[in-house]
Amino acid sequence: MPHLTIEHSANLSQRADLQALCAELKDALLETGLFEIGAVRVRAIACEAYAIADERPENAFLDMSLRMGAGRSGEDKKRIGEALFSAAERRLKPLFAEPHFALSLEVREIDPALSWKKNAMHARLRTPAREG
Repeated sequence: MPHLTIEHSANLSQRADLQALCAELKDALLETGLFEIGAVRVRAIACEAYAIADERPENAFLDMSLRMGAGRSGEDKKRIGEALFSAAERRLKPLFAEPHFALSLEVREIDPALSWKKNAMHARLRTPAREG
């Protein structure tokens, strides 16, 4: 389970292709080789109400929060974070051309004793495709 939640100031909706960002970040998670496709979730949530720094209307933020199940090494978690942050930086590069944008990421591990899951997609995605 990696669940990547992207919270962003609503003013980014017109300035960045957030659907493409979600797809690129999903691919970055899968390219690490540490997650199954059926477990990956990436979603973007626009924040309509916000106050950023000096409150200039062009100020914007995008905050990524990755929650994942326990069991990966510190090195793996760092590699995952670097892959996500690099992908986001590439996709959002034009926003850094002016001094009004902030990007952040936090990686958190979920305590397995306090996490419940049921996923019907795994069986379908783990089964090899049948011919005919």
